[in-house]
Amino acid sequence: MFVTGLVLAAGASRRLGTPKHLLEYKGSTVLGVTLDMVRACGFDQILVTIGGASVEVRDRVDFRGCEVVENEQFETGCSSSIGAAIGVVDPRADAIVLLLGDQPDVTTQSVRTLLDGARSSSLGVCRYRNGVGHPFWFERHVFDDLLDLHGDKAEWKLLESRRYPVREVEIAGDIPLDVDTWEDYEALLARAAAGSRK
Repeated sequence: MFVTGLVLAAGASRRLGTPKHLLEYKGSTVLGVTLDMVRACGFDQILVTIGGASVEVRDRVDFRGCEVVENEQFETGCSSSIGAAIGVVDPRADAIVLLLGDQPDVTTQSVRTLLDGARSSSLGVCRYRNGVGHPFWFERHVFDDLLDLHGDKAEWKLLESRRYPVREVEIAGDIPLDVDTWEDYEALLARAAAGSRK
């Protein structure tokens, strides 16, 4: 199968007051660490949507191997990023794996487990120990439904619509933290520090 990895990184970071994707993390940035992981997954195509602080993000993040999609409507929510990216998805793509640019602790193993478990499904999600979370899997025949979504967390609306069966793929551990607030960032750093001491 031809699979596109789509990384959403166009947020305005209103709650933080500074571009969250550029926060320092593990010798890089939150988005930089995420993209290093995504590159290691072996996707046939990698798309990254940017919007808020796009000039600074382009200057400071290594987008090697990625196609950058500028979302000028980023303040309307993630649905606009998905819509902007769908038009750039390779016509050979059988599916999209949707990832968050502010969730740097997702692992390549989790992505590969999702790919193996959801490969024959219209929709797939990661079932962690404490709930459902990203990355998500969308087969090509649901791309038009993604285009019809509006607002923030739009992909969840499709998953919860019951329009298609959703395959839940078991992933070890808890849902990886995504950074929306300073408290989230501090928790991310604390978890990384605890892991380095083990």
